[in-house]
Amino acid sequence: MNKQRLVVVGNGMVGHHFVEQLVAAGGLAQFELNVLGAEPDPAYDRVHLSEVFGGRAPEALRLADPGWYHDQGIPLRLGASVEVIDRQAGLVQLSNGEAIGYDRLVLATGSMPFVPPIPGRDRSHCFVYRTLDDLIAIREACAHARSGVVIGGGLLGLEAANALRLLGLQTHVVEFALRLMPVQLDELGESCWPARLPRSA
Repeated sequence: MNKQRLVVVGNGMVGHHFVEQLVAAGGLAQFELNVLGAEPDPAYDRVHLSEVFGGRAPEALRLADPGWYHDQGIPLRLGASVEVIDRQAGLVQLSNGEAIGYDRLVLATGSMPFVPPIPGRDRSHCFVYRTLDDLIAIREACAHARSGVVIGGGLLGLEAANALRLLGLQTHVVEFALRLMPVQLDELGESCWPARLPRSA
């Protein structure tokens, strides 16, 4: 049986979980798989990024060693950013000029951080909080800082605030909604928190 060419774009938590499930289900008997990740690091637990600032090694966040992909016979290309998807030709074009053919394409690229369109957002020492590279840049900037502000009091925003706290900065959180984690918690859920945070009027 001729295998179909399956390309997975994205080696984050979801992309890696998809590949794990495909392997567990015996999908490699049906598909010739290629996995592309734009970041230089293999899949890692993005939810617990702030633990790196608490002393946890970045490697400890990995969901799988690149050797796992090799052992499964799955090519894993890291630092491979897809620039063009040619659906008619069934090709993905990478930033390095390489083209990879596919019969089936899975996009597991995750989300991009929202940066409010406000003046100053492009100044130095303004960061997003999403990748290990972001953590490196934040850590370097915090080495000479005393305070930090996180815009967004959702789950990831509070993780970012905790990261600044672990770096010893006086930390402030700015949230547009009337409560923290407005997507995850309703008013009743917020009232069940064991401690309430002070708010500015």
